Amino acid sequence: CRVSPRTIVLPNLPEPFDGTTIALITDVHHGPYVPLAYIRHVVSMTNALRPDVVALVGDFIHRSPDYVEPSIEALETLEARLGRFAVLGNHDHWEGGTLCRATLDASTIDRIDNRGVWLERGGARLRICGVGDLWTDVQDSSSAIGDAGATDAVVMLSHNPDYAERLRDNRVGLMLCGHTHGGQVIIPGYGAPIVPSAYGQKYV
Repeated sequence: CRVSPRTIVLPNLPEPFDGTTIALITDVHHGPYVPLAYIRHVVSMTNALRPDVVALVGDFIHRSPDYVEPSIEALETLEARLGRFAVLGNHDHWEGGTLCRATLDASTIDRIDNRGVWLERGGARLRICGVGDLWTDVQDSSSAIGDAGATDAVVMLSHNPDYAERLRDNRVGLMLCGHTHGGQVIIPGYGAPIVPSAYGQKYV
């Protein structure tokens, strides 16, 4: 795993939130090929960054629902000043959707599939919301965005980046996604031979 810092200008971001940091974690895929030690390493690296917000955008497990509880238990040790928020990915639904939802809901991580919350700081507010996975769930952006107005700042979590092509609500200033694994295997001069997206290399 690696840390890839990015500075992003979010439309309508209130001054009290200027400099807010979000740690995006995706596709940890705890299972037969990814040990719990790796998840704990990701958590340790993330906590060392001291983020304001942690965004978990799905695919917490691989191959079996047996990995749900250990994965969520390890991720629950993530620390963030303003909150930790999660949406499910396609593998979570395929391999243990009911258990994934129940385990997250029983944890201290806030699952925001098709809903959102307001973060408050210095008398200002910032909307953090999420939608269900594009392949295996429904996407209710209206419920997620809620009562945000045209002058509010809104960050949306979506496991699959292809949902950005379908969203027509310009109140969302930033969408944070995973799913494509950064291409995972890259051939120099060609790119990623396999990208789980309808848009080729666009969201690699």
